[in-house]
Amino acid sequence: MKNKKFKRINTLGFGLMAGLLTLLLLFALASCNQQARGFALPPGDDVEGKTAFVDLACDQCHSVADIAWKGQEGADIHVALGGSVTTIKTYGELVTSIINPSHRISERFRSELVSRRSQSPMPFYNHIMTVEELVDIVTFLEKQYALTPPTTYYQPF
Repeated sequence: MKNKKFKRINTLGFGLMAGLLTLLLLFALASCNQQARGFALPPGDDVEGKTAFVDLACDQCHSVADIAWKGQEGADIHVALGGSVTTIKTYGELVTSIINPSHRISERFRSELVSRRSQSPMPFYNHIMTVEELVDIVTFLEKQYALTPPTTYYQPF
């Protein structure tokens, strides 16, 4: 009699645990961005990305690593990319910054970069840049950032 009771409790506990795990999995999947599901770009080549960065004249407004800014002082915008940052730019953020530059503009540059129409002065490259060039540039840019956690000072009591 004891074994049957123990078996029923054990089975009930297993069933309850399995049901709970299923619910947790469903909640986790439901919170995902459904529009992004199934979206994945092919891997990029950082060497080709560096070449595309120069070929598409990104260096007219941007400098990064060993690629110097080619703009004219006082006449052109200069936005340095890469370097030490406290938060890493995600792959998606870098892609979005290129294909939709007005989506999010850094507060640091907002006042000087945004035109009267609240648009980024960065031209749209969507009609001339290939997907391969896009993923190569993003792969190149990803490697230009180094995460440096912010310094936190604690005051003694």
